[in-house]
Amino acid sequence: MNPNDPDAGWTKDRSAAGSRNPWLIAAILSIATFMEVLDTSIANVALRHIAGALSASIDESTWIITSYLVSNAIILPVSGWLSGVIGRKRFYMLSVALFSASSLACGLSPNLAWLITARVFQGIGGGGLAPSEQSMLADTFPPSKRAQAFALYGVTVILAPALGPTIGGAITDNISWHWIFFINVPMGLLSLILVSLFVDEPEILRRERKEQLRTGLKVDWVGFLLVALWLGCLEIVLDKGQEDDWFNSSFIICTAAVSGLAFLLFIPWELTRKGPIVDIRLIAHRQFGTSWFVMLSVGMILFSSTQFMPQLLQENFGYTATLAGLALMPGGFVALVTMAIAGRISGFVQPRYLMAGAMITIAVAMYHFTSLTPDVNFGWFALARVFQMMAIPVLFLTITSYSYVGLPPEKSSQASALINVARNLGGSIGVSMAQTLLARREQFHQARLSEHISASSVAYRQTLHEAGNYFAAHGATGPDAQSRAIAWVGETLMNQAAYLSYIDVFAALAALAALLVPVAFLLKRVDLAKRGAPA
Repeated sequence: MNPNDPDAGWTKDRSAAGSRNPWLIAAILSIATFMEVLDTSIANVALRHIAGALSASIDESTWIITSYLVSNAIILPVSGWLSGVIGRKRFYMLSVALFSASSLACGLSPNLAWLITARVFQGIGGGGLAPSEQSMLADTFPPSKRAQAFALYGVTVILAPALGPTIGGAITDNISWHWIFFINVPMGLLSLILVSLFVDEPEILRRERKEQLRTGLKVDWVGFLLVALWLGCLEIVLDKGQEDDWFNSSFIICTAAVSGLAFLLFIPWELTRKGPIVDIRLIAHRQFGTSWFVMLSVGMILFSSTQFMPQLLQENFGYTATLAGLALMPGGFVALVTMAIAGRISGFVQPRYLMAGAMITIAVAMYHFTSLTPDVNFGWFALARVFQMMAIPVLFLTITSYSYVGLPPEKSSQASALINVARNLGGSIGVSMAQTLLARREQFHQARLSEHISASSVAYRQTLHEAGNYFAAHGATGPDAQSRAIAWVGETLMNQAAYLSYIDVFAALAALAALLVPVAFLLKRVDLAKRGAPA
């Protein structure tokens, strides 16, 4: 064995490719991920259309998103364990089949209750996809090729959110919201056929599964119940908190209490189990723990900014859903180029430097958003998004490629499940915190700006006079012109408060990214000649 060989010690025993080309397997596994991530971003854009079609209020319709997030959060941390018990390939195909069938049920929904129920099962199916795929990739590619493999896989993760708002807007504006779910069915069937034909279940995994079943399958039901209560209730609190005025709501208080108690019991319980359903000991590993924390934070920044841009464009700039989606699209395509470049340079630059550089870039990009003004155009938003998305692939690739360094090969399924928990949980926390900050700061700015609107204010009287003359010149009578002028001033104040509150949110996200730069240096140095081991 050549000690200078970067793949020394690696074997194909756990590979999902068998005798086939591993790049073919990477491409096949990317199909279901693209389908799942695309559906999530499409559903957010179409929410108002769905609410109107099903005669539901906007508040009621948000359960369409919440129900998916809750079931997805519950299944994600246990997907590694389920993969080992059911069989990795079998579990993956079951997840794809459940997601596709549930998508069909969503599209056929006659009422809100049906749709929410179908979304629960869709979330369960979607939660098993990414951890299984990343585990297969980590086992299929040797350390020297792992970064490039995750770069190919990451293309779908980056491209789907870029295309989702545009596709979702076009479908809901021109066809019907039902088709945002129906389009998953042929993609799911294609994925099932290709996985069945080309993806292998390694013999070593079969033996491990048989050995586990032969010695008696001991299910950690208590651990499963605790993680379900913790993450499920936490998702409800995060998703509904702002809407229900947080801890002024007895429902939020009770749900938060259940989540907190479950978390306090979950940690010691799982740490003392021989066969925990979630191996949280992995987070104690310096390399993996650092990657997990950064992925949590990246989820906060990426998900919140991705949700806020279409919201800002549609509510304050009058864009259609399609046009708002198009503003995000250039950033996605630039991210594809960056992903390819990052896959190349990862073999020459230490991951800590890649991660730190990416966080600095994101911090500067988010700070650029604070230059928002009411007269910025489509190009400004497109370029701002491009600037932000340049760094996201570098972070994604660094985390997914190097978080496994130092972990036993049999822990790859559990590790990939925890990394995806971090991404989704971070996204929920980020969106919730950003929405709360937006609402609170909007109230603050409205109060401050209103202080300048009084009869004693010369500027206010002058503005009313000029606005009244404008409306009078365009056909309004004297009293009507004055009423329109007052209404125009009030509307302008509300818009200004909204712009200022968005600027505050972007500034907070920039500060978060800047604070994460030192965290990157907690990563261990990696021997780039042997990317599977610490230096």
